[in-house]
Order: sequence, then C-alpha cells, then structure tokens
Amino acid sequence: MQHDIGRRFAFNRRSLMLGAGAGLMTGAAPKAQAAPTAAEFERRLARVMEREGLTGLHALLISQRGQVLLEHYEPGEDQDRSRGWLGTVSFGPDVAHDLRSVTKSVVGLLYGIALAEGKVPPPEAGLYAQFPEYAELATQPGRDRITVGHVLSMTMGLQWDELSIPYGRAGNSEDAMDAAPDRFRYILSLPIVADPGSQWIYCGGATALLGHLIERGTGETLLAYARRVLFEPMGFGTTAWATSAKGEPFAASGLRLLPRDMLKIGELVLAGGAWQGRPLVPADWVTRLATPVVRIDAAREYGFQWYIGEVAAAGQSRRHRWIGGIGWGGQRLYVLPDLELVVGINCGNYRKTGRQQSDVTGAILVAVVLPLVA
Repeated sequence: MQHDIGRRFAFNRRSLMLGAGAGLMTGAAPKAQAAPTAAEFERRLARVMEREGLTGLHALLISQRGQVLLEHYEPGEDQDRSRGWLGTVSFGPDVAHDLRSVTKSVVGLLYGIALAEGKVPPPEAGLYAQFPEYAELATQPGRDRITVGHVLSMTMGLQWDELSIPYGRAGNSEDAMDAAPDRFRYILSLPIVADPGSQWIYCGGATALLGHLIERGTGETLLAYARRVLFEPMGFGTTAWATSAKGEPFAASGLRLLPRDMLKIGELVLAGGAWQGRPLVPADWVTRLATPVVRIDAAREYGFQWYIGEVAAAGQSRRHRWIGGIGWGGQRLYVLPDLELVVGINCGNYRKTGRQQSDVTGAILVAVVLPLVA
C-alpha cells in the first residue's frame, strides 16, 4: 500500500543522506556506558519537535542491548488500512497501530521461516514455475529468467508504479492489483521493462506473491502462520492483518501491531533471529535479508524486503549502519547493529508527502535518539 520512499532525513533545512552498508554486524560494539534516561529523551524530543514544527508522532520506542529506554505515546488522528480514518486516537501500550509497508519486512522474516521448513521455494527457484495455473504466461520471452529471489529483492523487472501515481487514481499499480479479478495473474502478466535483477522497482505486488507462496506452502492464512511461528512465541498482544473483500491479506501493508511488538521485531533481527535465546528465524536468513542485493539510489540499498543504509547523529561525522522497514504515514523500524539499538516509530502523517513524513522520523533519529546513545 502507500509507501514513503524516504530518500533522506531532513533536519534544520539540511539533508542527511542515508548511505549503504554491507553485512549485518559491522564494526565493534561501543563500550557500555550509562544509558540515557527516559526523561532525557522526552526533553530532547519536545525541543526538537517544537523547534522544527513537526507533528503527527503517535509512538516512539527505543531499546538498547535489550533494555527499553523509552516508550512514548501521543494522541493523534489515525487511519486503518481496511477501515479508513479512525479520528483521533489516544495511543498507549495497549493500542495497536498500522505498520503499513513495514509489513513487507515481517513477510521477509516469515518467508525465511517457511523456507527452513521446506514449505516455500528457495530464492534461486524460477518464479513462474511456482504458478502452473498460469502456464501460458511462463512461455512469454524473458519470464523464465525471473526468480523468487528477484521477488524478494523487488528486482523482477515488471512494469509497476505506485509511487509517482497517487493511490486512488487510475494507473496506480497497487490499486489496479486490488481491483483485478485475479491479483496474481495481474502481477505475473505485467510487461517486462527491465532485465531481472538489474533494477529496484518498488512493488507491493512482489510482497503479495510472497504472501501467497507462504499461505499455499503452509496451508495457513498469513496471520495464522505469523501468530504461530513468530507472534505467539514472542508474547505479542493484539495482532491483525487487513484483508481484501475476497479475504486475501494485504501482504504488503496490512499488518497491525502494538508499537512495543513492532520494536520486538527489530530486537529479533538484532539478535540474529533469536528471541530470549530461542531461535525463531534462521540466523543465515537474517544475514541474507540484511545483505544488499540492489542499490535503490545514492542513499540506500535493498536486501530481501529490508532496507539498508547509514546515518549519523546531528553534528557528528561517525556513521552508523542501519537495516529497517519503512511504511507510509511515518512508520519506521530501525536496527543499528553497532549500537545494539532498535528504534520504532509510528506516525499518522498519511496526508503528507513522503519528504514531509521523513522530516519527522529523520529528525527523531538524528537529532533525538542518536545524540543521546551514539
């Protein structure tokens, strides 16, 4: 669904570019020192938000070395992927929030679990071979070169546009997919416009295909599988996954979690797929999804449904590698391995442009969080 491309963090009228990293853990962990207090975070957050005129923050959660340093909530106007506008919501520990396209990153984890169970094809497998019901599409030139790995990294090369054409307008590819009688035939029949593997094209349809492969391979709905293999073992609270009128999950953008549970997803990745010592996601898959496959732009790269970049605290030169999920409206999940840090942000800025959304989340990361922990 709606997605913030998040090209740069804006702060004090200057751009802080997010560059590329390599490998999950880079650099030595910093020497442990006294963690900032929640009061220090709150004071700095209030100053930065007021000074920059930033609005729309619903939740900010920060953990370092497994310790929650801040759990901050604010009331605000919110939207649900299925139900639309909800009015003003008083957010708190027991109020779930849309993840929007951070959902894609969770699907990336679920695919790795299903792969280890032998229930989904490996990245090297041909994509169209997984859909024998559309055998006539597989015979078209070039489609035999598209693999499941290209789906995972959004490098299928199929024609898709849900960024330059606003949602709700003719030509938006995700809207067209949702309106199609058969969403998977719609995706797989799209023209090839780039060599597979050569170009990143943001594509909610790719995640829809992954969700379908997971459901078909496991025999469970996406939500039921996620609850069984991830959410329940990690002690999640309220969970929901929005579906279409046909009952098909919005695999790319439909997940709704408590903010503290979104933070746990980041902590799981930071721990190499283990939760409280129990392996849930294979460690080699966590490494693989966080390894760059394709460059998005000068600022970021992309792995398997996860973004990769670098960021520096305001006024500092040292850059820190992050991997994360990005969702429309200001949903962010950042994992910074060298600082053993996880940051979860939920906002309600659905009506703002992608750059305006990044103004809020970028300022929080570079001017609030990092100066206190880096």
